[in-house]
Amino acid sequence: MTEFDAELHSRLTRYAAIDSQSDETSETAPSTAIQWDILRLLRDELAEIGATDVTLTDYGTVLATIPGTAPGPTLGFLAHIDTAPQFNATGVKPRTIKGWNGGDITFPDAPGLVLSPKDFPYLAEKQGHDIITASGTTLLGADDKAGVAIIMTAARHLLANPQIARPTLRIAFTPDEEIGRGVDSRLPKDLAADFAYTFDGGAVGEIEYESFSADGAVVTVKGVSIHPGYAKGKMVNALHLAAKIIDALPHATMTPETTEGREGFIHVYELAGGSAEATLRFILRDFERDGLAAKGELLKTVCAAVQQGEPRAEITCTIRPQYRTMRYWLENDMTPVDLARKAARKIGVEPVSVPIRGGTDGSRLTEMGIPCPNLFTGMQNIHGPLEWVSVQDMAVATRLMLELVQEAAG
Repeated sequence: MTEFDAELHSRLTRYAAIDSQSDETSETAPSTAIQWDILRLLRDELAEIGATDVTLTDYGTVLATIPGTAPGPTLGFLAHIDTAPQFNATGVKPRTIKGWNGGDITFPDAPGLVLSPKDFPYLAEKQGHDIITASGTTLLGADDKAGVAIIMTAARHLLANPQIARPTLRIAFTPDEEIGRGVDSRLPKDLAADFAYTFDGGAVGEIEYESFSADGAVVTVKGVSIHPGYAKGKMVNALHLAAKIIDALPHATMTPETTEGREGFIHVYELAGGSAEATLRFILRDFERDGLAAKGELLKTVCAAVQQGEPRAEITCTIRPQYRTMRYWLENDMTPVDLARKAARKIGVEPVSVPIRGGTDGSRLTEMGIPCPNLFTGMQNIHGPLEWVSVQDMAVATRLMLELVQEAAG
C-alpha cells in the first residue's frame, strides 16, 4: 500500500455514490440539478483542506487555488463530476475487492455479469490490487470521479506540506463533460492558468494530446398522422423514414463497433418518438477536420435522399460542433506534454501517447486558449456495468501530479 491508498479509496467510493448523471436534452447549466450536490461538497472540502479562492460559479464549476511556494507557470488541474447518460447511474453502490486474487469478478446485483481477466488483459496485470467496481446494475462513475479523487488527494497533500516546491495551481471541477458542455465560455478566464491538465484518462502511463474531433447531429422526421384504419395513401410513418435513414448509412464500416485506431464513425445512439414524429440523435467523430466534415455531409445527403423519396414528410438535420482535437494546438507547443512525460519517468512510469477515441474538457479548453493534455487515472470499461479502477493505479496518478508540479517549479 502507498500513503495515498486509503484516502483515494475513501474519496472515490464516497463520490461515486452521489448521483450526478448529466442530461443532453436539458437546457440548464449544469444540465441536471443533482450535479450541484457533489459540486457543493467539493467546494466545501476544498475550503476545509485550506485551498484559497474557493468558488462555485453560476455555471456549475468549482474553482480553487493552491498557493505557490516557488516561481513557475500557473498550472490548472481539471476533472469532471458528471457521469455518462448512456447507462444507469442512479443508486451506485461501489464495492471493493481488496487484494484481488486474479479470478473472475462477479457482481452481487447482477448474478450473470462477469468481469474476467481473460477478456480484459489490463485487468490481468492487477492481481493483488484493490479493485473498485459497482454492484452490477449501474456504472461506477470512476469516469471521472477517479480524477476528482486524485486531484483532491494531491491537493490535500500539497496544502499539508508547504515545503513541497510548486508554482501556483488552479483546480477546476466541471459539470456536463459527458455531453460536451463541460467548458463554459467563461472558464478559461476564470481558470487563469498558463496551461492545464485533465485527469480523465485510462491505463497507467497514458499522456494524451490528440483526441477525436466531434460534432453532434439531431435529425427530426415529421410524418403525416392519421387513424391507421383509414390511412391508405395518406399516412406517412415517421418511424419508417427514420429506419430508412439508419439503413442507408454505412453498417459494415463507419460505426463504433466496426472501427478502431484512427478510424472515425457515425453513431446513432437514440431513436425517440412515434409514427407522427421521430428524432434521431447521432455523434460524428474523426481525427481530422476534413473527415469530420465528410461524415456530416454524408448524413445530410442521406436525409435529403429520404426526404426526396417522400415529399409529404419534413426531415431536418442539424449538426452542432462539440470539440476539436487538441493536437491542432498542442503540436505547436508541446511544453505541457513534455513536462508530464518527464514527471512520469521520474516516478518510474514510461509515458504512452495514443489518440483518444473520445474527448475531454481539455479538447475544448485547448481550443479556447489554454493548452490542456489528458493524464491517466486508471479507470477502465467506462460507461457500463463492468467499469472498474485500481486504487493503486490511482495512487500512481496522484504521485504523477505531485511530481509534475515540482518539475514545473522554477
